[in-house]
Amino acid sequence: MVWTWQFEKADGSTVAAPSGAEEFPTQGDAESWVGETWKELREGGIDQVVLLEDGEKVYGPMSLHSDDEGDDSAAGTAEAEAEA
Repeated sequence: MVWTWQFEKADGSTVAAPSGAEEFPTQGDAESWVGETWKELREGGIDQVVLLEDGEKVYGPMSLHSDDEGDDSAAGTAEAEAEA
């Protein structure tokens, strides 16, 4: 099994990964990675992510934006949704 993230704009259009495709051996590794890099992804123009297992959607889209853009709570949102 290979776990990957699909990167999207807010309208759902797919965009290329800013640092190339990342593949993970477990769901937990993929979720940890997005929890650590969500700010960089957002700054790179990514609005939301979708978790894929062997190319099939597991969940998402999960926003990388918080309700209040001045608040860093998007990290908590990403981590909480990643655990769901």
